[in-house]
Amino acid sequence: MKQLYITDDLEEMIAILPAHIQDKLMKIPELENLIEVVLDLGRFPEARIPDKFFYLSEANVALDDIKYVVERIGKFGKDNRAGIERTLHRISAIRNRIGEIIGLTCRVGRAVYGTIDIIRDLAQLGKSILFLGRPGVGKTTMLREVARVLSDEFSKRVIVVDTSNEIAGDGNIPHPGIGNARRMQVIEPSLQHAVMIEAVENHMPEVIIVDEIGIEEEAYAARTIAERGVQLVATAHGNTLENLLMNPTLSDLVGGIYAVTLSDEEARKRGTQKTVLERKSPPTFDIVIEIQDQNTLVIHDDVVEVSDLILRDIPPQPEIRKRLPNGEVEILQDSNRDKLIINNQFSNLFPKKEEKTRPVAIFPYAVSRNRLAHSIENLKVSARIVKRWEEADLILTLKGFEKREAKKIKAFSERIPVYILKSNTITQVQKFLSEYFHLPALDVEELALKEAEEAAYKVLSGSPYIEISPQNSYIRRLQHKVIEKYNLKSKSLGDEPNRRLKIYKV
Repeated sequence: MKQLYITDDLEEMIAILPAHIQDKLMKIPELENLIEVVLDLGRFPEARIPDKFFYLSEANVALDDIKYVVERIGKFGKDNRAGIERTLHRISAIRNRIGEIIGLTCRVGRAVYGTIDIIRDLAQLGKSILFLGRPGVGKTTMLREVARVLSDEFSKRVIVVDTSNEIAGDGNIPHPGIGNARRMQVIEPSLQHAVMIEAVENHMPEVIIVDEIGIEEEAYAARTIAERGVQLVATAHGNTLENLLMNPTLSDLVGGIYAVTLSDEEARKRGTQKTVLERKSPPTFDIVIEIQDQNTLVIHDDVVEVSDLILRDIPPQPEIRKRLPNGEVEILQDSNRDKLIINNQFSNLFPKKEEKTRPVAIFPYAVSRNRLAHSIENLKVSARIVKRWEEADLILTLKGFEKREAKKIKAFSERIPVYILKSNTITQVQKFLSEYFHLPALDVEELALKEAEEAAYKVLSGSPYIEISPQNSYIRRLQHKVIEKYNLKSKSLGDEPNRRLKIYKV
């Protein structure tokens, strides 16, 4: 096990400061542990190291001092952050009401080589990993190391989606801390989700690295990436898996939750109340790692089962790893998840895993094949469409045809099951598939809005236009509003019940 190796390019940070501040800074003890230099107009400049700070001048910071620094760094983005080219240092601005810079936080950025050794076995599995932890605990540092090791040592195609140049530093050439990974810069934080989708669709990565997933659009983009078989390594707001699970905006990263009302018999069997929380869908991330400090990690290596335990008020015992001063890794606590799952007293809490079977063969009789195919893909169910009814496991037809073709439908039903839809709409098809495959209650409105968002991502990523599934007038109005958020245009095409949105750039 290797010792940590740290590079900080500290001389580059010191060089941007006015001379009188540099002189004082060079004399402070523990300079190698410098966290940041703070310059606020009309106050003494400060140097901050862990648990203490030092004043760097007996004179208050003047506008000329701030101007001196601003002239020696990169340009500020819309997030009020700038950097020093080919370093990891971050300079953040505080502005007054008319936009003038009146304060600077010059934060030291460090590449810490070797931090991945404590989770190397997990990173190389190809599973998606989410890091949680308080600000400043080392999440971004860990991401940087994952990018370097997976690209250099495992020769994987890695793309870093770099918002505010946090991971790979300022300038057009990324910092060597990310190894051979490629870096896509994000013009402004609100477009991070669009760049995530663009990275997958345009550059064929095996791994995508993202810092700070914080809004619903980014969570949905993360799910889209994971569903395409790309390993996703990211950080998110929150300190623990349990907190994330209860976060209405980001809970989808670990499967999401919804309320279920049980029958009296099932509630008695489980020993719970009638209304319980269940996981809504498979999680985006397979592994969640809580970073307690630079050397201590709490690891949940099976998010599906751990989330189910938490939702049933069964406290999981995660694995805890600690890096020792000599570089060795000690397991402070083993996971007891497997013991909980096989213990008889909990066996009724988990559905038995079904054996893998061939996809259900569906013959659509007067039902749109395109809508059926789209619904199968959208809901990710194990089904396929066949051209001859003799090859089918079931027949799907319409209520109008049940009367019009009564003899034929009856003949079909004597051989294989026949299911009747009220109408030939994507809503009815999706509702049928959801019920047939025992999916969570289908929220048609939510599904339609997500389809609109995914189409918006594709247009932002280069598609000239996208037409989406037909919907009723109410849902189309909601979809138009979704598209407006992305500064795109949309218009309705076709006649009812096939009226749908076409989405394109302004």
